[in-house]
Amino acid sequence: MKLTHFCIATICLTSSIVFTNSANGAEPMNVPPKGFQALFNGKDLSNWKGLVGNPKTRAKMPADELKEKQAAADEEMRAHWSVDDGILIYDGKGKSLCTAKDYRNFEMYVDWKILKKGDSGIYVRGTPQIQIWDPNHWKIGSGGLYNNKKNPSQPSKIADNPIGDWNTFHIKMVDEKVWVWLNKELVVDAVVLENFWERDKPIYKTGQIELQHHGNTLYFRNVFIRELDEAGKPKK
Repeated sequence: MKLTHFCIATICLTSSIVFTNSANGAEPMNVPPKGFQALFNGKDLSNWKGLVGNPKTRAKMPADELKEKQAAADEEMRAHWSVDDGILIYDGKGKSLCTAKDYRNFEMYVDWKILKKGDSGIYVRGTPQIQIWDPNHWKIGSGGLYNNKKNPSQPSKIADNPIGDWNTFHIKMVDEKVWVWLNKELVVDAVVLENFWERDKPIYKTGQIELQHHGNTLYFRNVFIRELDEAGKPKK
């Protein structure tokens, strides 16, 4: 099966899906392949919410306090995250964007683009992070599990496209382990993601996915996900 995708062909190693350049006009952006769901619909911020605290602090909040803070965070989200021509854009002045739903085991794709010295990342289960940044500035490629201390934190290679071009992450998470492909290149292979918020505990079993920022303009599109079972296979 073929799916329109801006970057060069990306082969999903856990399925038969092939992503091809959207320039051929065969299929529109932001339309998921079979078995996946679009987290971003290309039109608005449905399926997303603003950031409130972190997994540890949110768990301690009374329901009424969390509801109040979530409403304020959602308002701030709408002020700084917008959609233009099928692209999710962040102006660099607010907070991270979070999925409305929590996820456990999953496989996802996301296209991203940054500017010079850009710095971002993908939080999984609410935890930092699969790194996105300018490899020319930091001399390390994107895709690493940046906040790991005991387990590897750097990607195996620099697989980033030139700054200003689109890149594609293929991310898989099963239990504590994460796999990351950047532009078809496997850069993280079954590495345990550590719990940044509580170092003495394993990663949380479920949590939201976040598009993280460091005060710079960011671009995302083609954000697709499918949930996996405990064995790492697609749920039926």
